[in-house]
Amino acid sequence: MRGMIALLGSTVGGGIGWWLGAHVGVMTAFMVSMVGTGVGLYAARRACDTYLP
Repeated sequence: MRGMIALLGSTVGGGIGWWLGAHVGVMTAFMVSMVGTGVGLYAARRACDTYLP
């Protein structure tokens, strides 16, 4: 379950990062997407550790 939530968090984070970076250009969208993926993964895993038994 934790892996699935981590996958979902990284997907959502990467999508938001891509959307934000796409306003500038494709390469910026890629870089911001990588940062968003990391942030989403971190947030999802931290939420799992906090709220799941």
